[in-house]
Amino acid sequence: MPRTVLKPASLDFQPRPTYPYSPGAMAGGMIYTAGQVAWDATGEVTAVGDVRAQTIQTLANVQAVLEEGGATWDDVVKCNVYLKDMADFQIMNEEFAKVFPQNPPARTTVQTPLAEETMLVEIEAIAFIGG
Repeated sequence: MPRTVLKPASLDFQPRPTYPYSPGAMAGGMIYTAGQVAWDATGEVTAVGDVRAQTIQTLANVQAVLEEGGATWDDVVKCNVYLKDMADFQIMNEEFAKVFPQNPPARTTVQTPLAEETMLVEIEAIAFIGG
């Protein structure tokens, strides 16, 4: 079964990233987003130092990939959240809960170093749209 790369216009900036990267992919009724961060439309990390604003931008980027594949938040079955500092969990969780007010997907949240110093949160999602 062929794989389709998902690259929404809002994440089609240059020159970032400079490594092999696709914002998402779909195959067999499944959509997988890459780990999304708080890149704005120019490819710059936005809201440096503000985990709430970075979470909002990160979720918007995840949503753009999901929509590119024909999915909505209701189709998401699993999310992984990576925080630079677990002390930011409550703030991230407040914004996450706005996207999933009822019946949220399975989720794992861990503290880990992220690719760039200014990145505070990274989120990836897996969605099922049938097939």
